[in-house]
Amino acid sequence: TKCSAFPRFYFLSADELLEILSQSKNPQAVQPHMRKCFDNLVRLDFGDDPSSVDIHAMFSGEGERVALGKNLKARGNVEDWLSSVEARMKQSLHGLMKAGLLDYENSVRDEWVVGGTAGQVVATVAQMMWARGSEKALREGSDGMATWYQTQLDDLQGLITKIRSDLTSLQRKCVVALVTTDVHARDIVEDLKNKGVNRVDDFNWMQQLRYYWEAVGGGEDCLIRHSDAVINYGYEYMGATSRLVITPLTDRCWLTLTGSYGLKLGAAPAGPAGTGKTESSKDLAKAMAIQCVVFNCSDQIDYKMMGKLFRGLAQSGSWTCLDEFNRIDIEVLSVIAQQLLVLREGRLAGKNNINFMGVGIKLVDHHVIITMNPGYAGRTELPDNLQVCFRPVSMMVPNYALIAEIMLFAEGFGDAKTLSRKMCKLYILCSEQLSQQPHYDYGLRAVKSVLVMAGGLKRANPDISEDLVLIRALRDSNLPKFLADDIPLFFAIIKDLFPGVVVPDNDYGEFQVAMEDEITKAGLQNVPGFHKKVIQMFDIFNIRFGATLVGPTGAGKSTCYRILSRIMTSLHKAGSKNEQYQEVAFEILNPKCITMGELYGEVNMVTQEWRDGLASTIMRRAVNDETPVRKWTVFDGPIDALWIENMNTVLDDNMTLCLANGERIKLKVEMKMLFEVMDLAVASPATVSRI
Repeated sequence: TKCSAFPRFYFLSADELLEILSQSKNPQAVQPHMRKCFDNLVRLDFGDDPSSVDIHAMFSGEGERVALGKNLKARGNVEDWLSSVEARMKQSLHGLMKAGLLDYENSVRDEWVVGGTAGQVVATVAQMMWARGSEKALREGSDGMATWYQTQLDDLQGLITKIRSDLTSLQRKCVVALVTTDVHARDIVEDLKNKGVNRVDDFNWMQQLRYYWEAVGGGEDCLIRHSDAVINYGYEYMGATSRLVITPLTDRCWLTLTGSYGLKLGAAPAGPAGTGKTESSKDLAKAMAIQCVVFNCSDQIDYKMMGKLFRGLAQSGSWTCLDEFNRIDIEVLSVIAQQLLVLREGRLAGKNNINFMGVGIKLVDHHVIITMNPGYAGRTELPDNLQVCFRPVSMMVPNYALIAEIMLFAEGFGDAKTLSRKMCKLYILCSEQLSQQPHYDYGLRAVKSVLVMAGGLKRANPDISEDLVLIRALRDSNLPKFLADDIPLFFAIIKDLFPGVVVPDNDYGEFQVAMEDEITKAGLQNVPGFHKKVIQMFDIFNIRFGATLVGPTGAGKSTCYRILSRIMTSLHKAGSKNEQYQEVAFEILNPKCITMGELYGEVNMVTQEWRDGLASTIMRRAVNDETPVRKWTVFDGPIDALWIENMNTVLDDNMTLCLANGERIKLKVEMKMLFEVMDLAVASPATVSRI
């Protein structure tokens, strides 16, 4: 009953729900659970009074504040006032959208983007105005298209100039997200112009994701059209969020997702690790402002847990992305097929209420997306009655050059096209010429971490040439994983691609001094090779959430991270100005000396009680700690495909630990996962690309 009053409670575990309901007298105690019920609403503004029940505004994870209007109070039952928060969130964003459309027409675009409008409103209004402008240009014919294309180029140039100016981090996120979508918009207009399209009902235009502001049932609303499908904008608050680079592969995936939504089927992107299956699905939900619940499936999942998730989806109208769906046992999969069939038949018949698993529930349009890695250990084939519930789409090879180009472009690089081509060539040559090691990975995640690093370096040193910035990022993020024999080859490849460019060594001033001190204090010798490894580990931890120390026993793996933690702690205590140096606390466990149930928690089959696991306890404790201390979880033991696959959503951009009782622990950036292993010989490709 509590869950049906506020359906998002279905996405929480029983323990979390009890914790929220037991605090009903103190509304401010619900704050830590907000990020689990909403996509990017992490905190409510109750004003300065600790006992206040007036809710003034909502905050996103990036710190953006959006007012929620007057007379919103946290009174009565938790589920009732949370429902009114959800309704008011949608209402506020609808109002801001309407105001944003009027503002856009009366102000200069570059100034309007950073003028304090919410990031989500900026992105959506820009899309609506683009669709409106494009249709007008299509009707005017080739002259109209040529003028419109020039407008696109000028707008984009204005944003690039804006990126290079001095912006707050919130404004920068907003502009970078807009550049990413604008580049795609420019490419579409160029394509339409070259093909001589002059009708609004031409498929080349119909196949694009188009936003419209139209009169709907007495009011006005934002509608999204994609081919035949028409989807209502969801008004879920997303904050100043980043967006994916849109490539032809993303477009094809999105067309399948929206098409299957229109047919009331699920969608099933399939393909190897690191091709963007989950991220594309999440990004489409983000573009439509619909809550998307990502869940990492494991073989511990039973049909009751999935039934609970589907009950939540059907009543809240959310989307779900079930990652690694084919890890679930075949017995459970056949029951899931029945559950999905019941939901689909209800939607096709246009019912508002259905009987689901013996309980009457209300039915709203929702979407189930499953992603699968084709066969390797621990994967099952989907039964036929389940396959017919989904429209498949294959995602095999992402367009690395285009993704690199647009990400560099959005980070403010001028010569992004040449640099991205060189970078992709470098990875192709590395995979062909360097030795084949199980821990080498040249996939999309490796490319992305280089680009993030390059963007940071570019902002820190705006005067250095772009070639140099990219080489430094490539060197600092790739060298740590190469064996000694491969390093000269790697440098030779860089020299061929960037002839005549000399890269100076980085200056690690205070870090170098502190490192020598700490090594001496520990009674060890100052060896340059060891210095290099400590520095490399520091660099990697700045760009990745999970890292792995690979090497034989006695190679100094444990000493490496212990020394690094001492350096960071001592520099912080010495009052260093650098934000990256914070106190470090780490907890060590051996994942292979206990069972899977003891590691991640399990449900007792007799009593149906949940017993928490070791890893989940450590991570939950770290999440609840509000201090800026860096918290590392060290897994000291061999990696195999059995236990590490449950961490897939932890080690990618979701940063969420999914447990078998339906609990999703959203981790923080202050935390890091560290694996200490001898080799990665038996790790799956999905794991190697993530760590």
